[in-house]
Amino acid sequence: MVNSLSGPQAFARIAGLADVLIDCVHNGASVSFMAPLSREKAEAFWRMVAEEVAQGARILLVAEEPETGVVLGTAQLILEQPENQPHRADLAKMLVRSAARRRGIGAALMRAAEDAARRAGKTLLVLDTASPEAERLYERSGWIRVGSVPGYALLPDGNPCDTAYYYRQL
Repeated sequence: MVNSLSGPQAFARIAGLADVLIDCVHNGASVSFMAPLSREKAEAFWRMVAEEVAQGARILLVAEEPETGVVLGTAQLILEQPENQPHRADLAKMLVRSAARRRGIGAALMRAAEDAARRAGKTLLVLDTASPEAERLYERSGWIRVGSVPGYALLPDGNPCDTAYYYRQL
């Protein structure tokens, strides 16, 4: 269900990846983009991700519907860190299409991300979130909440939101 994509595979799935990102932003996810998110901006973001995957700077994990190949969710590991943090990666853009939620896709993406991080030699993962639903998933998965920053970012509608920080030692 969850696969790690190569650069060429990521480029081939840009349209489906953009669909997930647009769906999440449209449904209020604070994931660095404001509403309305255009297809052009979403696809440009995924092209940048695909380039970094091809360069080995990121790992892109994708959950797809087995029968149709429709992208249901994504997660990324940002491997390139400052030289004094070679043991760490950031978990980013953990996205699950709104119609596919509550099916275990988020938990499967989390397990796959942790496994991929171990294979990449990482021993510490860090993430941030503005989603109470995601916080519950992270805590059930053994992540430790460090704290939150009030008004750290904006929701897609322009309202400020708090952001919580988590880590997981592998």
